Amino acid sequence: MGEGAFGISPEIIRHVAREIKTVHERKVQLALVIGAGNIFRGVSGAATGMDRSTADNMGMLATVINSLAVQDALEHEGIPTRIMSAISMRSVCEPYIRRRALRHLEKGRAVIFAGGTGNPYFTTDTAAVLRALESEADVIIKATRVNGVYDMDPEKHPEAVRYETLSYKQVLHQDLRVMDASAISLAREEKLPILVFNMNVDGNIVQAVAGDDIGTLITEQG
Repeated sequence: MGEGAFGISPEIIRHVAREIKTVHERKVQLALVIGAGNIFRGVSGAATGMDRSTADNMGMLATVINSLAVQDALEHEGIPTRIMSAISMRSVCEPYIRRRALRHLEKGRAVIFAGGTGNPYFTTDTAAVLRALESEADVIIKATRVNGVYDMDPEKHPEAVRYETLSYKQVLHQDLRVMDASAISLAREEKLPILVFNMNVDGNIVQAVAGDDIGTLITEQG
């Protein structure tokens, strides 16, 4: 949403697409999971008294809207892209089928996994870990607004200290809120590394994919 209070910023979408293009040009297989906090958060809706299942369904549908915007920007950059949704809506995107997703990746297409897990009570974080495992990803790259995980909110506390590495156990025990606990636990069970970094810095996505020392890396050993 950029500097706005809600909605989609065309400038931010184009920035993300250009950054992803630099990775795609390196022949890296890319699977994307996009949240929808700029449109609607299921948890926030439930907090105002809305039925949790209804609120979560609204949030999952909102991820499809964001996914369509990102697909459009990526294809303007010349990147063939497919959206696969856990909630069937065949007129705008494909249904999620694991083997078809793997085939798209093999053919060099960027794949956007939309619609969360298709079930309420599961966050986009959990959907990201689930799809990463199903698509045999090497690493989860969580793009945020800050360069990694800190001991306190760096946007509120300038003295906050960044962790270069963390273990899944530390994240859970210290309640660091990198991802929700179920997502971290699933990644931990399958030993899937998570790299958290700032997506707003030019070139950071390429550096993350190249294994450069940026952000915070979360692994079994930390």
